[in-house]
Amino acid sequence: MLADLLALRTGIFAEGRFLGKVLDEWANDAQEFLHTKLPHLIVVAGIAYLLSRLLRLITQHMIRVAEQHAAGGNRVPQVKTLAGVIHTTGVTIIAAIAGMLILDSVGINLGPLLASAGIAGVAIGLAAQNIVKDVLNGVFILIEDQFNVGDTVRVAGVAGVVEAMTLRKTTVRDADGTLYVIPNSQISTVANLSAGYTVTTLNISVDFSAHPDKVFKLLSQIAMEIRTSDDFRQLFVADPEILGIDAIKGSELIFAITFKTLATKQYGPLREFRRRVRIALEENHMLPGDPFRVFSSFEDTSPTTRPTLEQAAAKTSIDPTSISAPSINPFTGE
Repeated sequence: MLADLLALRTGIFAEGRFLGKVLDEWANDAQEFLHTKLPHLIVVAGIAYLLSRLLRLITQHMIRVAEQHAAGGNRVPQVKTLAGVIHTTGVTIIAAIAGMLILDSVGINLGPLLASAGIAGVAIGLAAQNIVKDVLNGVFILIEDQFNVGDTVRVAGVAGVVEAMTLRKTTVRDADGTLYVIPNSQISTVANLSAGYTVTTLNISVDFSAHPDKVFKLLSQIAMEIRTSDDFRQLFVADPEILGIDAIKGSELIFAITFKTLATKQYGPLREFRRRVRIALEENHMLPGDPFRVFSSFEDTSPTTRPTLEQAAAKTSIDPTSISAPSINPFTGE
């Protein structure tokens, strides 16, 4: 049909004239394109489409697996973020390769274009190398599940709760309410305080006059009462352990107690333990440890004669400004 149309040309489009020769060249180029190049372009476009669909299926499968097996609700958004980055990057690479193949198929010289892209890529790479480091480190943080949103962490010299995460930065708010924005490339060591459990050692100081065995029994009783109470039993991973006398400093006996609780859940049991120890010491006529108290005698330390906390406080309520200076030099004795 095309040959018939060309045969009907007249005037300036007649065969042998300039515009007629142009039409002949165009017709030959169109036949060659339809015969050789168009099938190649269709194959390239089809392969690019199939690869993009395959990439989408892979990223959607990642999200489904995360939703089914994720231990925490914060893991799913991280996987979705990572899947979105993988899909976008993959589609961009596939489109760029397919575009270059199509341009090469239609006869466009890609040499100058590739040279210009290489120079621009080097310049951008040098200028944005920190951003590339941020993104790469952010990818590894997500893949390795180093921490999640809501975890209490210590990173880049900052301790606080993770409020937000992206591939480029991590946002942490400390106990004072200060918000820190940390580039992921600066995160070299991560201390995740919310992972697993927390072991806390608490030191209780008791006066030297108290019998160690009685103090040990008293602390064990208080610790187990807290362990089995309705308010705190769900927070413990193991029973509290009384390690015994950890140190003797002057008139102090220092007992060490360890609490193994769920991560970041140790504060409530520790406060309650301190409160009950304060009450128990007074009820059992025991004085708390005081590094400045002088223990003068081992005699007459029965509960009936041992001073109570109020009596001890009354004895030490002397105004220090009313004490006269010593008349004898303690160094020379004169």
